[in-house]
Amino acid sequence: MKKFFFIVLLFTCSLPVTARHVAGGELFYEYLGRGAAPSSSLYRITLRLFRDCSSNGPVLEIENVTVGVYANNLLVNTLPLPLINGIRTISLNTTNFSCLVGNVRVCYEIGIYSATISLPDNIPGYTLSRIGCCRVDRISNLSQPLNVGSNYVTKIPGTANLTTGHNSSPQFFIRDTALVCANKSFTLDFGATDPDGDSLTYSLCDAYSAGNGSSNAPPAPTLNLNPLPYAFPYSGNFPLGSKVNINANTGIINGIAPTQGSYVVNVCITEWRNGKAFAEHRKDFILKVQNCDFIEAVLPEKIIQCDDFTVHFENQSTSSAITSYLWDFGDPSSPTNFSTNATVNYKYPDTGRYIARLTVKGPKECVGEASTVVLVYPGFKPDFTVKGSCHLNPFQFNDATVTKYGVVDNWRWDFGDDTTFADTSIIRNPKYTYGFPSNKHISLVVSSSKGCIDTLDKDLVVSGKPQIQLPFKDTLICDIDTLHIRVNNPGVYSWTPNINIVGANTSSPLVFPKDITRYIVTLNDNGCTNTDTVTVNVLPFIRVNAGKDSVICATDAIQLATVSQALGYLWTASSGEAVADIKSPLIKPSVNTSYYVTANLGKCQHTDTVNINVVPYPVAMAGPDTSICFGNRIQLRSIVVGASVTWSPAASLLHANTANPVAGPSKTTSYILKVTDTIGCPKPVSDTIMVTVLSPVMANAGRDTAVLPDQPLQLIASGGQLYSWSPETGLTDPSIFNPVAILDGDIDSIRYRVRVSNAGGCYAEDDIVVRVYKKSPDILVPSAFTPNGDGKNDILRPLTLGITKLSYFRVYNRWGQLLFSTNETGKGWDGLFNGAYQPSGTYVFSTEGTDYLGKTVFRKGTSVLIR
Repeated sequence: MKKFFFIVLLFTCSLPVTARHVAGGELFYEYLGRGAAPSSSLYRITLRLFRDCSSNGPVLEIENVTVGVYANNLLVNTLPLPLINGIRTISLNTTNFSCLVGNVRVCYEIGIYSATISLPDNIPGYTLSRIGCCRVDRISNLSQPLNVGSNYVTKIPGTANLTTGHNSSPQFFIRDTALVCANKSFTLDFGATDPDGDSLTYSLCDAYSAGNGSSNAPPAPTLNLNPLPYAFPYSGNFPLGSKVNINANTGIINGIAPTQGSYVVNVCITEWRNGKAFAEHRKDFILKVQNCDFIEAVLPEKIIQCDDFTVHFENQSTSSAITSYLWDFGDPSSPTNFSTNATVNYKYPDTGRYIARLTVKGPKECVGEASTVVLVYPGFKPDFTVKGSCHLNPFQFNDATVTKYGVVDNWRWDFGDDTTFADTSIIRNPKYTYGFPSNKHISLVVSSSKGCIDTLDKDLVVSGKPQIQLPFKDTLICDIDTLHIRVNNPGVYSWTPNINIVGANTSSPLVFPKDITRYIVTLNDNGCTNTDTVTVNVLPFIRVNAGKDSVICATDAIQLATVSQALGYLWTASSGEAVADIKSPLIKPSVNTSYYVTANLGKCQHTDTVNINVVPYPVAMAGPDTSICFGNRIQLRSIVVGASVTWSPAASLLHANTANPVAGPSKTTSYILKVTDTIGCPKPVSDTIMVTVLSPVMANAGRDTAVLPDQPLQLIASGGQLYSWSPETGLTDPSIFNPVAILDGDIDSIRYRVRVSNAGGCYAEDDIVVRVYKKSPDILVPSAFTPNGDGKNDILRPLTLGITKLSYFRVYNRWGQLLFSTNETGKGWDGLFNGAYQPSGTYVFSTEGTDYLGKTVFRKGTSVLIR
């Protein structure tokens, strides 16, 4: 079940006995660098305090904040923290949240106290502590709600836990107000960032107390960390009760809020570096839970449907002012998966586990959401059977309910006897005697350990004569056999005619007629009598035909088509495989096999044989998956046994009807090999090979450029993982993407070519031309350009010689209007201004840059635009 209502977070803590107005705080530190003394470090220590705006107590400006610095729990230093940047106020009320119902308000003043301290580097590290008394009164989750002290703590790790480097405290996301409604779902974000990039884990933990009289007192000589006195069922791990938890990875606190009140909560952050926990940071705050309401959707954690596929849905929230509903039943395959009704019955198409979601809206676009797990398992089927003779004897009722999940464990019977109120039972298999023949309506209410419950009704005819449960009404025997007829009903029996029969006065006579005979049985069960008949057909012999000989493909199965009037069959196979002793067994021979059947009708027998020949499937092995570079081809090499071969898709194949076609796909393609045979197994066999097309390499050597003799030029190529430059003239390393080229005055120009390859061996090439000018650093601008789109001299751009940084290049018209400006080397003006073509004529340029010796080069002149 999910419920979403997010209101910003409130941080509160505790302070001295004369300062119960203080509602929260956090002590943290920042590493600033090495200290002035050898082997020391400089830290900024900060305490954030909060004051309830409605308090009549002292203001934050007069707080005397002193932090104790402890090593091995012994005081080694003290640090007064002055107030900085004054006091600011933050608040929330119902006007901040249009969806909130209730007269609530949260208001706090914030003071920040900070100073720096230099501490010698040591092995155990330091614990920083600021104690005070007392916390705000009437804290709901403490056994001692008044005069409870506070101790705000953070730890600086020593070399025992942090062998190298230094540390700064994690920084909680700054959300200093929160409004949580009693008994409503909520989510608070206590995530943090770490300035050192350390990994963080979160937990709820014990907050610390301090003794009375500690208001503005100096730190104690010895550090004592005493957990607060939590009241049952609350604790440091569950300060808001068992329905509220924190995510260890994200610091998100969520769940169902407790009743109205103030609750002290402490969040601990463990810092991890290189897989080792080395420091802990804590935040002690008081969460105010208030009497308010909001638009909310509430569903049970799960809904179990046991008897059919239809589930009833309704919102269980008491939220007021809901204006619309939207149900999503978690069945995307159905066009009726959604509903806007407040309550709805939805029929699922199949058994399974579904996630149903509800979204409700109220005034001012207020939204509430929830979800539930729906288990649709209609495997709970109530059933029962009834055995009885007539109204003179008791009827036996037997539960036959089945369930796929859990066990059936509860029954309530109603035997439908209108003459008494004692016609009920709660045992599984009861008995009941009726007073006279009649029609009765039997009802059974049955339930399971999984909570499934259902009612089953059946009509019962209570007659004046018993039912005779014959094993068959019509049967067949061989004329040399004897047939045993068994009847399960108790009572006295009489069979007629008394011909070819043994035990004519029993419930299980033996009969051996030589021709078709109809036997009549009479049953007397304690005065209840009834009659029924059994017809025995007689054959002088039987025949069996095992079917035609057949050919099947290896690993296939075939069902034998046996023809016979026999009632029993015995099969054997020449291969020794086991065969089911039924009329038409399903077989799966691996080799050519003869199957022998003996058919029986009592003592009459007959045999037959059927031969099944097994031929192998064709062989199709397309080969292992492979990859190629974009634009390349590869020959597929398959292993084939069969008469014909086809590949698909064939569009990117050469010789698609051969075992080894050539593939040249433009994108990753799965090729399907299909092999068929004409003299063996006629069924086709397929296999697939995937040819992965690696993305083309986009080699880029950079723009052509110019340098001065002996000026270092940084070449930068891109597009792959491996690089090779040629020629190697003047290069520091031709096998990296960014070698430096230094060319002497003997070279006028050089064209470098770079081959760029990826991890799959694909490559591409690009080149760059470097011209060497025999002059000092300069910026050259053409005296004319022709922006006509022919690709020649279309752009007016500066040519930088020995210039490492272009400060600007600007173009003006004759009236001094700026038309173009850039500081990027290689860019220039295309003759457009505000999307309009500028007329032919003379234009003024100015440019400035810094050469590779650090000197400034400035040039100004004119250039003619020719159209």
